Amino acid sequence: MIALTLAEVAQAVGGELAGGPGDLVVSGAVLVDSRAVAAGDLFVALPGERVDGADFVPAAAAAGAVAALSTRADPALPCVVVADPVEALGRLAGAVHRRLVDGGLVTIGITGSSGKTSTKDLLGQVLATAGPTVSPQGSFNNDIGLPLTVLSADADTRHLVLEMGARGPGHIARLCRVARPRIGVVLNVGSAHLGEFGSAEVIATSKGELVEALPAEGTAVLNADDPRVIGMAPRTSAAVVTTGVESEADVRATDVTLDEGARPRFTLQAGGERHPVALQVVGLHQVANALSAAGAALAAGMTPAQVATALSAAGPRSRWRMEVTRRADGVTVVNDAYNANPESMRAALAALVRLPGRRRIAVLGAMGELGPAADAAHARLGRDAVRAGVDLLVAVGPDALGVHTGALAEQGAAGSRADGHGGERETSVHVPDRAAAARLLAEVVAPGDVVLVKASRSYGLEELAAELLGSGGTEVTA
Repeated sequence: MIALTLAEVAQAVGGELAGGPGDLVVSGAVLVDSRAVAAGDLFVALPGERVDGADFVPAAAAAGAVAALSTRADPALPCVVVADPVEALGRLAGAVHRRLVDGGLVTIGITGSSGKTSTKDLLGQVLATAGPTVSPQGSFNNDIGLPLTVLSADADTRHLVLEMGARGPGHIARLCRVARPRIGVVLNVGSAHLGEFGSAEVIATSKGELVEALPAEGTAVLNADDPRVIGMAPRTSAAVVTTGVESEADVRATDVTLDEGARPRFTLQAGGERHPVALQVVGLHQVANALSAAGAALAAGMTPAQVATALSAAGPRSRWRMEVTRRADGVTVVNDAYNANPESMRAALAALVRLPGRRRIAVLGAMGELGPAADAAHARLGRDAVRAGVDLLVAVGPDALGVHTGALAEQGAAGSRADGHGGERETSVHVPDRAAAARLLAEVVAPGDVVLVKASRSYGLEELAAELLGSGGTEVTA
């Protein structure tokens, strides 16, 4: 963060300074975890359901924090006292962002039902070749994560890449008030959080809040292959750049293929130029993400040749998103367990069956926040797995029972599958929990198999993926 005095912090957040001089300078980072605090940092004491961050102000002081943003004064440390630390964090980030924009910072916001983090990771690596860029690993896309991302930028930062998530109307608009992007990227409109939004139309309206927030001199990068996304074009006064594979778009991919590791290869067409791209990330769905990253990078001033070269060098950064690791015994584990919705599940299955291996095994948990559509979505997922050509589906947990029944229904409709020895091959199994899944996989997984692990984050299947990797000796990243 740029250095600020406590008086400047208090003015930015509308708080009251208690226990310290106004000219005391915050020279370090802004953090919400007292265990990570170092000398010169500002500790933001967030209230929680089980613990109150204000109780950890003394610990932050002992670690070297210069001050705290808190709901109450504490003799251990100078405090800026506010009623709502989360709101104050956003106000502080907004004040810092305005200063940085005045210094030439280019801010890019990314939203969509799926692919936000992967696109943010690609774009961050591409822009870093053109100047200092802030684009953190992971998903810092809410009222806490986005301000913290903004506050990690400083006067030397040229590009700030922000992931913007939403669980209801107005959320993205609020994030844009914290840090108004100059470039806005909308990837897709799918089923993620459908239970909270109510309909795909409401999701589209909410995602479109990003393009509505753009300045007239800005750029909206819209996926022309998604009708609901390209339909957002009239909602912005900014210039519109379209991306697409199936459509005639401003930034387009042609000659799309997959290599032996299911990594996409394509020709990037933009600005009348054609350049080869060889992505280092897995799955055909990454082409759309790469095109969106390309459109944003071009809007930020890079050339098509620079973008193609940088995309080809960009690799996976954030954990548990199509993280492909090969065990020493030859088993490949694809850990995509960070989150799941119907669209990302289908993309992961498509990637799984393109990976080389003896058998493809999909270990799938439930998808959360789908509302009344959950039962149908899980049944369809089971059918999709069978249709994709998965050799064995393992549905984990009671909420994933519908995935198993959907797979059995599809298998029955298609006829039994032979095991090569005159019998029928089991294609779907339901297990009650993660431990049961681990025991089953320990019995059935053999060298040469490829195992996909995926579910909504709340089901914790990343732990199952870790167990799989730990059971096969030394890991070798594919």
